[in-house]
Amino acid sequence: MTKSAITVSLVPEAKGGPFVFWNGLEDACSKAAQLGFDAIEIFVPSVEEIDAPHLRRLLDQHQLRVAAIGTGAGWVKHQLRLTNPDPHQRERAEGFIAAVIDFAASFEAPAIIGSMQGRCDPGVPRDEAIGWLGDALEVLAERAEGQGVPLLYEPLNRYETNLFNTLSYTATFLRGLRTRNVKILADLFHMNIEETSLPDAIRATGSLIGHVHFADSNRRAIGFGHTDIAPIATALREIKYDGYISAEVLPLPDSEGAAAQTIRSYREFFSPR
Repeated sequence: MTKSAITVSLVPEAKGGPFVFWNGLEDACSKAAQLGFDAIEIFVPSVEEIDAPHLRRLLDQHQLRVAAIGTGAGWVKHQLRLTNPDPHQRERAEGFIAAVIDFAASFEAPAIIGSMQGRCDPGVPRDEAIGWLGDALEVLAERAEGQGVPLLYEPLNRYETNLFNTLSYTATFLRGLRTRNVKILADLFHMNIEETSLPDAIRATGSLIGHVHFADSNRRAIGFGHTDIAPIATALREIKYDGYISAEVLPLPDSEGAAAQTIRSYREFFSPR
């Protein structure tokens, strides 16, 4: 059975990005619980800036869990990425993600690698950039596995990376690694740009899918765009997906409106039948 989640950003530099809540953890937890969400997905500036005991108290108070923790601030704030040609910068990127993995694992949650994957720079052989990415994923996935959580890798659309844009291409890459602890984050917004058929892509990827970002074609809450969700929900049931359905969407018309529309859509398409 799937679970619902809603995003909260604690990164001022990401203002305007696709996160629903922006006014801190207390506000996000309170509103998420009132609407009936199961969990929050957190975009953190760094783990050193988060009060873990305070977060744990909030989760207990509101009977919520952490669905996942994003690492994207490593890129937004520090321009760190796993495919930087500079080995020192790659090491710094890996260290930032490792710290998020440890923090997330303390809440039994995975870390997400999205924008920190980077891209293949001009003049860099593609195989070399992918090799750097693969080497980092091997190390980071093993670290996560040692703490009982998967590592999530998010294929992004062509305007954000030139590495892996579709689920099938990503799955082929991941199956070539030694580790089996990297799962795919299937983001419906990116998929809407890149996939021929979202339901078919989900069926073909199957158990490699470890997390879903629930976003419409315009990156607003589901129901505010033109993505046909019913066949996507059917495909997720067919592969027996039982993870989080998490809204990484723009806070439009405002945070409360986006969250309310999300939980309505989640219940419409994912309530037990």
